[in-house]
Amino acid sequence: MATTGAAAAATATAVAPPSTSSSSSFLLPRGRSIPLASTAPRCRFPPPRWRVRLHIARRVAVGSDVSSSPDVAAEEAAAAPKIGRRVRVTAPVRVHHVSKAPGLELRGMEGVVKQYVGVWKGKRITANLPFKVGIELKLDGQDKPVQFFAHLREEEFEIVGDE
Repeated sequence: MATTGAAAAATATAVAPPSTSSSSSFLLPRGRSIPLASTAPRCRFPPPRWRVRLHIARRVAVGSDVSSSPDVAAEEAAAAPKIGRRVRVTAPVRVHHVSKAPGLELRGMEGVVKQYVGVWKGKRITANLPFKVGIELKLDGQDKPVQFFAHLREEEFEIVGDE
């Protein structure tokens, strides 16, 4: 019986205690470790269709060149004389982004055309309100006028003078 007890004691000392390192290997065979996230293999499933379409649309939008188009140059040339001119709003336009006067009606107010945003870096963009107009609003009880921008169509204002 002493030999079986000695054999049991020998096998008990041969088994190593569990590792205290940060990587646990309790489910993996000895000598194998869990791969890091950067070295993990990529998913073998193809990307969803919408992601592929979005990638193609980005490549087309970035790669298309319409800067040589005469329409874009003519559009910029037609809008250039209006920049810096004093204008009066003639259409019933209501803006809600002025914090001091929410729901402000712009009809009859005057401002200056600051920028034409229908063409950007030589390419036409889909700006439905392409003229950026800077307007100053005098409010009761304030010394300084409130300054804000409104984007307008060409039909919504008329030119009243130069600045």
